[in-house]
Amino acid sequence: MTPLPDAVVGAIAGVALLLTVVGLVTYVTLLERKFAARMQSRVGPYRVGWHGILQPIADAVKLMMKEDIVPREADRRIFNLAPVVFLVPCLLIFATIPFAPGLGVADLNIGILFFLAVSSMEIVGLFMAGWSSNNKYALISAMRAVNQIISYDLPFLLAALIPVLLTGSLRLSDIASAQSGLWFIAYPVLGQLGFLAFVIASVAAENRVPFDILEAESELVAGFRVEYSGMKFALIQLGEYAHVLGTSFLGALLFLGAWAGPGPEWLGPVWFLAKALFMFLVITWIRWSFVRIRVDQILQISWKLLLPLTMLLVMATAIAVVWRGAPGV
Repeated sequence: MTPLPDAVVGAIAGVALLLTVVGLVTYVTLLERKFAARMQSRVGPYRVGWHGILQPIADAVKLMMKEDIVPREADRRIFNLAPVVFLVPCLLIFATIPFAPGLGVADLNIGILFFLAVSSMEIVGLFMAGWSSNNKYALISAMRAVNQIISYDLPFLLAALIPVLLTGSLRLSDIASAQSGLWFIAYPVLGQLGFLAFVIASVAAENRVPFDILEAESELVAGFRVEYSGMKFALIQLGEYAHVLGTSFLGALLFLGAWAGPGPEWLGPVWFLAKALFMFLVITWIRWSFVRIRVDQILQISWKLLLPLTMLLVMATAIAVVWRGAPGV
């Protein structure tokens, strides 16, 4: 039997990953709603399907049936294109994530750089949505988001460099394999502080409470997406949750050993998914536990605290690697 060309295999793998990611993203919305409900002594969705298991599908059908409204004074072409520009980078970040040894779409030798570069591109679609809506609330939200995301992308990148230095490789599979003996979160001092900085930067970069000033309900309603309805609104929501989930997978890979865990090797993807969901729930727990802080406080935390801390951590990690004599744990 003639083997399939590499291009066909890659296309099949890409489609399979896309469908899997969309399915996961759909149901992590239910997970967040159930988790938040339990934190606040509520039931959460429970009417559609067994204990609300079909609620995400019902929400998707509802959004598809809603009218697609475009403001009369909006820039129609950019307004319609923005949700796609916002969504595509949020899905592309999964292309370089290895879910087990040899299980992934593209195991690039600069995988971490690709992830960080592509994930930051969501800001383009976000600003397009706010600008093209011709709505002052949406524009203010987009300006806030650009300010905040750029501010926290720097400490986010520096925190992600700590496992890179400990491993001596930019390939994500190498970083995961290097933790077979010791997860980087257990690396003395540097691992714990690096993980803490990564989580804080992730919450801010994802615009989650207490860093959600871009859609502060009291003054900006739904923020940059305020003029969107129907499936365009759904695409933006899908992109946001995909980005949070992708960041959770990255955090699990960089600090929690990725697929490393007890049991047979075929359980590796299950362990990886469990760790990523743990990261997602940590972000959700923070979201539903704190109150929103002011924009000046958000920027001070980034530029005066988190950025200097992560720079010191990167330098300390480099010194530890040189002192030890070789990268890797």
